[in-house]
Amino acid sequence: MSSENTLDDEDTFKILIATDIHLGYLEKDAIRGNDSYNTLDEILKCAKTNQVDFILLGGDLFHDNKPSRRCLHNCITMLRRYCMGDTPIHFNILSDQNVNFNTTEFPWVNYQDENLNISIPAFSIHGNHDDPTGAEGLCALDLLSASGLVNHFGHSHSVEKIEISPILMQKGKTKLALFGLGSIPDERLYRMFVNNQVTMLRPKEDQDEWFNLFTIHQNRSKHGPTNYIPEQFLDDFIDLVVWGHEHECLIAPTRNEQQLFYVTQPGSSVATSLSPGEATKKHIGLLRVKGRKMNLEKIPLKTVRQFFIQDVVLADYQDQFTPDTPQVTKKVEDLCYAKVTEMLEEAERERLGCLLTPEKPLIRLRVDYSGGFEAFNTSRFSQKFVERVANPKDIIHFLRRREQKEDIKDEVNVDYGKLLKTTAVEGLRVEDLVKQYFEATEQTVQLSLLTEKGMGKAIQEFVDKDEKDAIEELITYQLEKTQRHLQARGVTTEQDIDAEIRLFRDSKKNTTEEENEIKEAINRAKALRLERGDEPVDADLSRELALDSDEDSVPFPPPARGRGRGGRGRGGRGRGRGATPSEPKPAGRSRSQKSSATTQSRSIMQAFQAPSQRSSRTSTTTSYADVEMTIDDSDEDIPVMKASRPPPRPASSSSSFTKYSSQSQSQSSKGIAFDDSDDDEDDPFKGPSRSRR
Repeated sequence: MSSENTLDDEDTFKILIATDIHLGYLEKDAIRGNDSYNTLDEILKCAKTNQVDFILLGGDLFHDNKPSRRCLHNCITMLRRYCMGDTPIHFNILSDQNVNFNTTEFPWVNYQDENLNISIPAFSIHGNHDDPTGAEGLCALDLLSASGLVNHFGHSHSVEKIEISPILMQKGKTKLALFGLGSIPDERLYRMFVNNQVTMLRPKEDQDEWFNLFTIHQNRSKHGPTNYIPEQFLDDFIDLVVWGHEHECLIAPTRNEQQLFYVTQPGSSVATSLSPGEATKKHIGLLRVKGRKMNLEKIPLKTVRQFFIQDVVLADYQDQFTPDTPQVTKKVEDLCYAKVTEMLEEAERERLGCLLTPEKPLIRLRVDYSGGFEAFNTSRFSQKFVERVANPKDIIHFLRRREQKEDIKDEVNVDYGKLLKTTAVEGLRVEDLVKQYFEATEQTVQLSLLTEKGMGKAIQEFVDKDEKDAIEELITYQLEKTQRHLQARGVTTEQDIDAEIRLFRDSKKNTTEEENEIKEAINRAKALRLERGDEPVDADLSRELALDSDEDSVPFPPPARGRGRGGRGRGGRGRGRGATPSEPKPAGRSRSQKSSATTQSRSIMQAFQAPSQRSSRTSTTTSYADVEMTIDDSDEDIPVMKASRPPPRPASSSSSFTKYSSQSQSQSSKGIAFDDSDDDEDDPFKGPSRSRR
């Protein structure tokens, strides 16, 4: 209590931090439809009760790229209820707000608008679910920003270089620099960091007096060679990183020993997939900053639906049954029934005394039936718990460990449904299916003109964001470019055309040119939709059940699902209602066309057009000097982190900011090591003092 009184004074920032609220998730589900709304209400109520200075959201406020009217209505209602009022604001904005809020026609913080009465400002970056789309580059957060309820920041317009300009705040003697970077495809951002195309701007004056807080929404865990952002890529002058996008709650700050900053991962406030990471208890954080010291108090959320998950490996129960045991399926079903009952009893014990917790928990039992066992009827099994669990139709998830790979490679016609059902990989996405299909099929049915990455991206835009022309425009654009290449090379015979096309296609794989082609084709599709005046169909009918795991299902599943937390933002997918008989079909859907070199060559030779020039992107490289940091826990009243640095270097007076490059040469190496400590009880601010050598 004494520590709280010490920090709650005129010099202390009080910030409520939360990420990945996923408002509108499963909003039409009879049982879980209100979960995300109830939790947002609890978060905002907590902010008002604790009289915070502002709310900081780390992305994915909305689950869908195009939220429903109900979702927007509920969000606006709650923001108006809790964030508007007569309570005075006790901090000032010192930076150029035209730069900080450059995506709105009202480029100033909402509480300084003379037409609004804001008591708790909310600052938010966008995530991969609610990211900007369309020719105007707008997202749902821009609607809230235009209405004056949320301050949307961290939106980067350029794909060639990124300059992150902080929002400079001051409360009493405490100076806070708030940096933000909205979601960007991980591979692209990784490459930009490596090429020193990401720059963080800092105040020139009194650099050692600012507390630097950075909010990011990217993959933190490694999903591939470049499909994540290593912590070592971030600048070492940062004091605290609020990491969004990862759903596992690891809110206790962990120290990066190489960069000497702390990272807090609040995690999601609603379970959007039945995976182990979502089973961690959900929290939000109350961050206090005074001078260069900070303290993070984690606050458990009470309205979150309970989620319990267990793994059962049937091969481990050979003392009870084997695949040859009579009525073995009945014995396996009895074992699963006992396991589910145990989890339900545990959920009931934990729920006692907390009236805000929903009554029916989420239950997931993952059954590994490798070794000759057979799966039983999960629908009949689920009927036993239909009144006791929130997800009765997907309690049981059968999986086999790495038994499908060799069989798939021998098949020409891969069954997508079978591939989805038997793969045990979490977070499978549409583009992953495309890539996996072409990796598993024979050479005769491989793509020869298009690239797998381009096709996967176009299908993702078609499925996730309802861009009906994405596939057709990609095929048209790459066809035109290939035609110009063949014309320039003077290739005329069918055999030479086929060989030259494959060489040209392979030369573009995993290059900037390929990414530019994909982006240009998608922009053309969006522009074509705007020219026609097409509006997206009613997304409410088809998107609310978009799940984040390959193993999730709901009582009324949609025809297609956008999968994976690592994917781009989900959009509404109105399937079939908005189309007309005269609407052109996307070209190149039949894979039999790819297997015929004659048909392919003839179509190319008949469609030669004049080439057009494309501008090449440029890159900017910068560098920065090392900054020293020390940890000081000498404060007697509260465990805090204190970072100090030498005086800033002299700089020219032409600008109030200095550029700080994304990384030094020594930081661009691969093979980044992470601190995997997830002990929530261990407060890193209580550790011994350290100084950077």
